[in-house]
Amino acid sequence: MSRSEELFARAKAVLPGGVNSPVRAFRAVGGTPFFVARAEGARLTDVDGKSYLDYVCSWGPLILGHAHPAVLEAIQAAAAKGWTYGAPCETEVQLAELVRQRMPSVELVRFVNSGTEATMAAVRLARAATRRSLILKFEGCYHGHADSFLVKAGSGVATLGLPDSPGVPPGLAELTATVPFNDAAAVEDVFGRRGPELAAVIVEPYMGNAGFIAPEQNFHATLRSLCDRHGALLIFDEVMTGFRVAAGGAQERLGIRPDLTTLGKIIGGGMPVGAFGGRADLMRLIAPDGPVYQAGTLSGNPVAMAAGLVTLRETERPGFYETLERRTARLVAGIGDAARRRGVSIASGHAGSMWGLYFAPGPVRNFAQAKAADTALFARWHRAALARGVFLAPSAFEAGFVSGAHTDADIDFTIAQLDAALAEARAH
Repeated sequence: MSRSEELFARAKAVLPGGVNSPVRAFRAVGGTPFFVARAEGARLTDVDGKSYLDYVCSWGPLILGHAHPAVLEAIQAAAAKGWTYGAPCETEVQLAELVRQRMPSVELVRFVNSGTEATMAAVRLARAATRRSLILKFEGCYHGHADSFLVKAGSGVATLGLPDSPGVPPGLAELTATVPFNDAAAVEDVFGRRGPELAAVIVEPYMGNAGFIAPEQNFHATLRSLCDRHGALLIFDEVMTGFRVAAGGAQERLGIRPDLTTLGKIIGGGMPVGAFGGRADLMRLIAPDGPVYQAGTLSGNPVAMAAGLVTLRETERPGFYETLERRTARLVAGIGDAARRRGVSIASGHAGSMWGLYFAPGPVRNFAQAKAADTALFARWHRAALARGVFLAPSAFEAGFVSGAHTDADIDFTIAQLDAALAEARAH
């Protein structure tokens, strides 16, 4: 028995499913999850000493790679001064100023501890500001595990085949309307029927929790127009895309200004940080300025703020985003070429350093089409890739990421290994 297998057996005795986040259990791809001993740059090393090129990057936060020296130094320096105060510190002001500089739509920002907290608070604020209750989301978009969002959700819910979660009261679920992503006509229909009830539309600008699905041209412009016409708010969930698909996030890349934005992952540099922000008139409804209550014991934590601040500053180096996009494009193209040579149908894409694919004829425009992909082939491919030292997300319904630590040589190695893994997966 390997050390990872031994640890997983122990974990299952004390943790539900042996993990603290469902997709980590590898149930969608089979096998036993490996347990990490250390990580550096673009690589993870497990407790059995095996090394993997990592395209999960802690599910997106590590745009600089693991244990980046500048971030590590910032964390150590901050911790040496005390790692939680329960009072304000200068670093949270500096990070807020940098977020506003990079995302002009975020006129005021409130830091929280996770993406789920951020989306919960943004929806509460939207309901308070509009005095309406109905939220519109898109099938397969995942906005955290709050009750309101676990209706036709993506991420682990999609991976485990659970369209809804037990424990969500029907009355609460009825306050969330859903339509397919990229279906502007369906959105117009909901607004036509229920426009006066709609507080907000919340959307992942690029879907990353059902794989990777890009928006069609003018889709988000239609959302913006409909929200303006009917007095609803547009919320961009940029927990995944924020500072990942462009220096100013998806809203910069798409040229759309949302009313509210939720952030996470990169904003904490790998530490537990989330944020929500937007128009100043809306954000001033948040306590203590206004009546909408939101609070957190560890919000604005000095160590997490330091990690996020240095991470964002490092991404401002000349050519950083251009190099990441070039390497990501080459990776996606290489996988696609390999699949076509092997006679495997594939639909793939990327935005910045966020990427994904489906073993299915393209294009994939929405969650229903994503679910028609060959997940059995993906599972075999994943196991074969892992055996060859390449770690992909253990689910056919999650995006992948390239970090600043990945080199051109890493991309070459990955393309070759994934080609060989696909040949093995197809043969079996």
